[in-house]
Amino acid sequence: MKKKSLLPQTKVKNPEPSKKDENWVIWAAWADRITFEEIKEKTGKSESDVIKIMRKNLKPGSFRLWRKRVHNTSIKHRKKFKLERKKMREKIKISDMY
Repeated sequence: MKKKSLLPQTKVKNPEPSKKDENWVIWAAWADRITFEEIKEKTGKSESDVIKIMRKNLKPGSFRLWRKRVHNTSIKHRKKFKLERKKMREKIKISDMY
């Protein structure tokens, strides 16, 4: 019996879809580390376009859950993301001292 490859293959539960597909926008919108600015750079779709796509493709309950996450606690904007990372770094430095 022959091996297919010398390198082990990792199976990903939810692989990243191709960027040309609308599913990539949905995948990126759910990901916390991908900001709306990055989605705009890669696909040309603004935040309002992403919201329309999510509303059209998700179930109503899933859409409400996503909007709540994005609106309240998410770091989907670059400024918020950088600020949140800065706070985390400061917290880590303080906890290392003690």
